[in-house]
Amino acid sequence: MSDKNVVSIEDRIPKLKQARKKKANRRLIFYLSIFFLLIAVVVYLQSPLSHIRTIEVNGNTFLNEEKIIEYSELTTDTNIWTINTNSIEQAIAKDPVIKNIQVNRNFPSTVTMEVEEQPVIGYINVDSDFVPVLGNGEVLSGNNQDFTGNAPFIHGFNEEQLKQLATEMKNVPQSIMSLISEIHWVETDEDINKIMLYMNDGYTVLGSLSEISNKISVYPSIVSQLEPEDEGVIHIGVGVYFESYHDNEDVTELEVDETSDNDSEGGAEED
Repeated sequence: MSDKNVVSIEDRIPKLKQARKKKANRRLIFYLSIFFLLIAVVVYLQSPLSHIRTIEVNGNTFLNEEKIIEYSELTTDTNIWTINTNSIEQAIAKDPVIKNIQVNRNFPSTVTMEVEEQPVIGYINVDSDFVPVLGNGEVLSGNNQDFTGNAPFIHGFNEEQLKQLATEMKNVPQSIMSLISEIHWVETDEDINKIMLYMNDGYTVLGSLSEISNKISVYPSIVSQLEPEDEGVIHIGVGVYFESYHDNEDVTELEVDETSDNDSEGGAEED
């Protein structure tokens, strides 16, 4: 019985040699695969296959696509693996029109740029052209943008006043901004920061520039207290009251809906 379980050394040696040979072959194949893979990677990185083929720019209105790509210094000869997206974003963000920029690599050969520009708070007349004023006070002179009516016309402001207006108006909810057709600087002896807003619904609002973003948010609540046929000026300051065009002595004290004010401010923050 025991003789049948004994395997002679002569029988075992060929099997050991065969097993070692198979193991050596597998190891050789593995190393050859790694070698050729590295060769392929090197060839790919050195060839046009690794270059950027497409650069996509999305979300831009005032800055043209060519200008943004110029800031990025990317070309179709740039290796997509070597670009530093953070550095590119910092370079593009230096333009005052840019509020936010995100650069992404979409393999195998596309780079996308998602652009968020400063909001338009109004338009001013420069050399017979209506040009946008951005939320940072920047005036895009020479941009040749047509007046589209999606922001108010601004009149009588100097450069410093424009920047202050931009600071105020960029905090105004869009629902209120869409109601404003014109903003005029109307300095008085009593208030050197007095401005007048002409509204699309026919009313006029008179207030101080430094307080306009807080006060104008209650405009819908104020208008709801007036009759449709009423015409006049809504004064917003320490108090809120309505002065009729037809009778200077007809002054109506108006209540301010604080709840509406808070809701509007919350909506502005979400934007």
